[in-house]
Amino acid sequence: MRYFIEFSYNGKAYHGWQRQPKASSIQQTLEDAMSTLLRDKIQLVGAGRTDAGVHARQLFAHFDFDSKLEKAEVVQRLNAFLPEDIAIKNITEVSPKAHARFDALERTYEYRVVQEKDPFATDWAHYVHLPLDMGAMNLAAAELLNHTDFECFSKSNTDVKTYVCRLKEAKWRREGNTLIFTITADRFLRNMVRAIVGTLLDVGLHKSSVDNVNSIIKSKDRGEAGVSVPAKGLYLMKITYPETLFKLHG
Repeated sequence: MRYFIEFSYNGKAYHGWQRQPKASSIQQTLEDAMSTLLRDKIQLVGAGRTDAGVHARQLFAHFDFDSKLEKAEVVQRLNAFLPEDIAIKNITEVSPKAHARFDALERTYEYRVVQEKDPFATDWAHYVHLPLDMGAMNLAAAELLNHTDFECFSKSNTDVKTYVCRLKEAKWRREGNTLIFTITADRFLRNMVRAIVGTLLDVGLHKSSVDNVNSIIKSKDRGEAGVSVPAKGLYLMKITYPETLFKLHG
């Protein structure tokens, strides 16, 4: 039987989602805990991967297990077993062909920027003390929706077949002293969101312009885009699936 597991995590102590030989990862921590509790080798296939230090409010993975699970009990036992920076939200039985990565329709990220020094935001947001022109940043963000090839925002030497991503949303909003950038697309390239935010912050600082953003995207050159902002301000917020995926088993 195939199951989807929904979880969230604070990524500060981890080198990202993906299992690595000599570094702590979310995938390894989850797989080890589940294998111990279920007394079977559990292998997770994630909906995507986050880089070192990035957080997730919602992420899904699928796994196969021969027996029927008492899902609520497994969730409770896993949460008691896992470290405090990883939380299991739900386990759902799905079709044997359901796939956490390939069935995902959209992914939504947020990036948080604070404008005043705040010791309580040190690990959770990027501090920019200079004034930012949010109107200009939103004009530049809107221009992103006119493009589909985002090679200029991709990490160099990334083994991907296409740089095409279809954006649905890209905008800034203010909540108190925090500026929050929200971006939704069918897929994202490695480092893409952090490079986009760095480029938009250049616009907000009047180091760049909306026209420059268009030129950067057309250049397909990572060296033309802004610097990647720190991982600590980035949150994977939501994965969207077809409604039927979670209704197959009532």
